[in-house]
Amino acid sequence: NLDKTGQVYVADTNNHRIQKFTSDGTFLSQWGGYGGSPGQFLFPQDLTVDGTGNEYERKNQSRRIQKFTANGDFLTQWGELGSSPGQFKDSRGIAVDLYGYVYVADSGNHRVQKFTSNGVFLTQWGSEGASSGQFDWPHSVAVDRTGKVYVADTYNPRIQKFTEDGVFLTQWGG
Repeated sequence: NLDKTGQVYVADTNNHRIQKFTSDGTFLSQWGGYGGSPGQFLFPQDLTVDGTGNEYERKNQSRRIQKFTANGDFLTQWGELGSSPGQFKDSRGIAVDLYGYVYVADSGNHRVQKFTSNGVFLTQWGSEGASSGQFDWPHSVAVDRTGKVYVADTYNPRIQKFTEDGVFLTQWGG
């Protein structure tokens, strides 16, 4: 993932860390290490960077979101295994919009959850199924500059588009 200055953040899955590079590949820093404590990782797979350089990492095995500064200093974390708001079951994708809201593709619960940048649950949408606004293992999530949310719906091979509050707009694929 890239920050607004072009620095590259990499989820180094098998080494249980995040690495940061310049856009030409010069190593800058790394953080993490194997474990389940704050600031540690168990096979990190996805991350995103907000407009101020804070980095968010999600991992489906630990069922949590962690937030770090651009220098890798741990800030906060949220989430646990479950299906209630703020809980996750095999989450797969994460994105941050221009206002700092965090969107998580909560695959095993067939939904998308939205949080503040500090992990306060705001809303969720979706349920298991194949109709518009439903999901069968949403895998990736992205947000454009206008706040529209795009969700890759794995087993309903399609992309669905929503407002920032989860109102279904359109879909394509199949």
